[in-house]
Amino acid sequence: MSIYDIEVNTITGEKTSLAAYKGKVLLVVNVASKCGLTAQYEQLEALYKEEAAAGFEVLGFPCNQFLGQEPGSEAEIQQFCSLTYDVTFPMFAKIEVNGANRHPLYQALIAAQPKAIKNPDPSFTQKLTEMELLPKDATDIMWNFEKFLIGKDGQVLARFAPDVTVTSAEFTDVLSKAL
Repeated sequence: MSIYDIEVNTITGEKTSLAAYKGKVLLVVNVASKCGLTAQYEQLEALYKEEAAAGFEVLGFPCNQFLGQEPGSEAEIQQFCSLTYDVTFPMFAKIEVNGANRHPLYQALIAAQPKAIKNPDPSFTQKLTEMELLPKDATDIMWNFEKFLIGKDGQVLARFAPDVTVTSAEFTDVLSKAL
């Protein structure tokens, strides 16, 4: 099964698949509105606007699995993203990224890239460790704003830890090769 065959629901409830984005470089991100990393929406939107003409899409998938940091309805999430960060990239319905109800999209993404590229500064991971919030399975999504970069051919090129921003060298090096 290709990544493009996986069904998803838009944030407004329409069924679709990633086939709508075939031939583009995709950045799939599990997002949350009430997280210490939520400000990454600003960088994600800026990158989207900067690279959309080059065939780049950011796809936001809200998830409430990390300390309940995405408690709102799809309409509330959409309103927050629009009013707070002027998000124009595609947003999708809330999903689960870990556990027994992990969405098929995240099953495929994790199978393709079981390990994330980490931030050289270990402070974020140390904080999660101290708070006993790191997932027991090392292949699980660590936290909100973990990112998967998918090439124009549908292959998962890289996975980035939540604290690796889209302006970091770790990310921009891989993105420039993909574009």
